[in-house]
Amino acid sequence: MHVIATAGHVDHGKSTLVRALTSIDPDRLAEEKARGLTIDLGFAWTTLTSGRGVSFVDVPGHVRFIKNMLAGVGAVDACLFVVAATEGWKPQSEEHLRILEMLGHEHGVVALTQAGLVDADLAELARMDVEEHLENTFLEGAPVIAVDSIDGTGIADLRSALDDLVAVTPTATDRGRPRLWIDRAFSAKGSGTVVTGTLVGGQMNVEDEVTIEPQHITARVRAIQSQGNDHRTIRPGNRVALNLSGVDHGEVARGDVVVSPGQWHRTTRVDAELQVLDRVDHDVSRRGAYAAYIGSGEFPARMRVLGPSALLPGETGNVRLHFTQSLPLLPGDRFVLREFGRDETIGGGQILDVDPVLPAAKAAPDRSMERVIAERGWVRADHLERLTGVEPVGTLGGWIVDPPALEKVRNTVHGAIETAGPLGYDIATFDDRERAVLATFDDVVVEAGLARLGEAPDPLADHPVIARLEIDPLAPPDPEDVSGDELRALVQRGLIVHIEGRYFAASAIDLAARKVATLLRDQPGGVTVAEIRDSFDTTRKYALPLLAKLDGTGVTRRRGDLRVGGPRLPTLD
Repeated sequence: MHVIATAGHVDHGKSTLVRALTSIDPDRLAEEKARGLTIDLGFAWTTLTSGRGVSFVDVPGHVRFIKNMLAGVGAVDACLFVVAATEGWKPQSEEHLRILEMLGHEHGVVALTQAGLVDADLAELARMDVEEHLENTFLEGAPVIAVDSIDGTGIADLRSALDDLVAVTPTATDRGRPRLWIDRAFSAKGSGTVVTGTLVGGQMNVEDEVTIEPQHITARVRAIQSQGNDHRTIRPGNRVALNLSGVDHGEVARGDVVVSPGQWHRTTRVDAELQVLDRVDHDVSRRGAYAAYIGSGEFPARMRVLGPSALLPGETGNVRLHFTQSLPLLPGDRFVLREFGRDETIGGGQILDVDPVLPAAKAAPDRSMERVIAERGWVRADHLERLTGVEPVGTLGGWIVDPPALEKVRNTVHGAIETAGPLGYDIATFDDRERAVLATFDDVVVEAGLARLGEAPDPLADHPVIARLEIDPLAPPDPEDVSGDELRALVQRGLIVHIEGRYFAASAIDLAARKVATLLRDQPGGVTVAEIRDSFDTTRKYALPLLAKLDGTGVTRRRGDLRVGGPRLPTLD
């Protein structure tokens, strides 16, 4: 499926032509029918001779409704550019063409309408005039088809040219990131809230949870329609009507956007490339009240030129735009910039950075992922994907790292390990980034939460306190001559056990469990603490901590004053 927008001057027959192509009247408002003037966006569709489906977004041509025109051309694949043979090229012909260029359009067909109202010579002069205006634009060399929408002359040729157009126009790419800029929102009887728009970026499904921005409203897709047909799943590149539950139609409007939750970075500030139209008769600077037109929306914006203080007519430069609401944007999104005060189109371009971190005086934006990483040093892989729309590779513990930033942290971490005591460095004191780089060292060993250089001897291996505790494992001496750091390290490594202020060899726990199992074999109904103490040949000072360990690990269970076997009681041979 392809979506094609009309474009051209008022009264040049765009809506009449769409009706001739589709048998659908795109003028849906009573005022439009009464005045014979397209005021708002209209929609229609048809199937071409090849069997390819095509949807039309019909836009108003009058200068007073330029905002509505901008809302309709932001997410389409190609244009049907309309010029009347009776009037030729007009001011809105020029403005619409420049808007399409600023939005990055590359494909289109030209219809020379009302050709039946002029003789052959005038029709040819009109064609030549149109072709001259299209020189050095994306429509240079595009087919110019003379048509008469009333008697049908040329309509078959135009349908054929549209068939050729969609055959070479790329279809929308499925990046798994659906986004639908709303161009209509209304309440349908018996259905509730319905929003329409052109789906891009990814598919949507019935029962999907979605988020409506910038309000950040959560809703659910109850039903999907496209070209009057119901769908369970709809792919990008289609005109779509979504029936949403969980949101009132009064809460959403044109310019809002439906996205999948968690996939988008919402921003109130972007860096962008702006091309100023050469027909603008003044410099463009931060002075002025601007609006950026993105998707189907109009968003008031403050602007600062990055670098020079102003851009000259026809010049291209970078700017920073500040919005009053947060928007789900990506690098490469196109926009048109208009100034409220002069009521004129200033220019347009593409967004380069949706989350600039450098001050405006130092910013040098482009669309490269490498720049985004370099400016941040460290960035989470999932966040980087939201910032760029590209899935990164080569993660380090979930991070994407700029090489100089990585080397700096590596030096810090390695230095800390080198200067640590013989027990090693407690990695619990490292932050997430420092712990991530541990895996990059070939000469570092991490055991029980302690990092040490691999060539350094293990100070805990065959530690003398272990042997002393094992002499009388169930009544061990206090390790008074061992430092607290060493004891903690031995416990962390599982070489000794610390229970209620007492230290035991690790083997003492297994020995105590076997002794209790022997008692319970003869007394399955349970044994007392005194009986366990006597079996251990120790005192309550040691027996009670050992029993607490056995209870905590499921070897034994308390039943009143008795201990009975737990699920992890050893099985005796």
